[in-house]
Amino acid sequence: MNPAQLRQTTVKASRITRKLRRRFDFTQSAPAPSLLTWFEVIGYTVLLEPDIALGKYHIGRSSYKEVVLRDRLHNALQKINPTKPPEAIAKAISQVTSTESSDLLGNNRRFHKLLTDGVEVEYFFNGEIVHEKVWLTDPSHLLNNDWLVIHPLTVVEGNHAHCPDVVVFINGLPLAVIVSIYPTNEQATFKAGYRRIQTYLQQIPKLFFYNSFLVITCGNQARVGTLTSDWEEFLPWHAIDGEDFPTKGAATELEVLIQGIFDKRRFLEEVLHLIVFESNGTNISKKFLRRPFCTVLNSNKTFRSPPICG
Repeated sequence: MNPAQLRQTTVKASRITRKLRRRFDFTQSAPAPSLLTWFEVIGYTVLLEPDIALGKYHIGRSSYKEVVLRDRLHNALQKINPTKPPEAIAKAISQVTSTESSDLLGNNRRFHKLLTDGVEVEYFFNGEIVHEKVWLTDPSHLLNNDWLVIHPLTVVEGNHAHCPDVVVFINGLPLAVIVSIYPTNEQATFKAGYRRIQTYLQQIPKLFFYNSFLVITCGNQARVGTLTSDWEEFLPWHAIDGEDFPTKGAATELEVLIQGIFDKRRFLEEVLHLIVFESNGTNISKKFLRRPFCTVLNSNKTFRSPPICG
């Protein structure tokens, strides 16, 4: 998209924002500076959306309705699958970005299977039909993956427009969304962040078709959950590289969570191996298989969480 198109898109989005401001709350929280800094420390590229809108950076997004960065996805898949022909890469991207219904959890479950099992594609080679898999990530060669954080990210869907504070893209796919609450606001609670996430899930669900983790931060405190987690199931993360950190100490909850979950190697391990979907016949729940060092706190004591937390 050239600079003129970018400016035009920005103007259109600003008009939408002004038009809908009366109906929706567009007041955004500024994430703690250390949040973005820690992502830079662990090797992510951090971009600010205003700089993208001004044309300083090209992320492969032609409108605010798009939630997958197609150019970055295409480039990453070529690196990860160097022996696959362009036709196979194109078919894989088509499968990833297409949806069979508007069901949020159904689409998320379908995408997670593509993420973990690979994308089955069919193409002609030397006059024969070839069936192969295209992989969306490369946990063995981390440099083949594209690691990007955008703050904030404007998303427009239907008559709704919202700006999640931080979106984490791996290979152009929005695998994590972070909501930040002002710690100085008397009404700022993690529950307020949870309510904002529920609004996003209802009004801009496409962003969450690809989601693995949801994070709520308030200053240097942080909680992590999944699409189906209840408010009480958003929990702090208390370990970096298997080492349990005390609640009080030099390392803050935010620092431990960012390094403990979003470290590149650990993040792919968690996404590919520690997320499961459970069904009781009528409802589907998404579970994060937390390791034993993820602790749960209450007012009286600290105790180990069960292996599976929502």
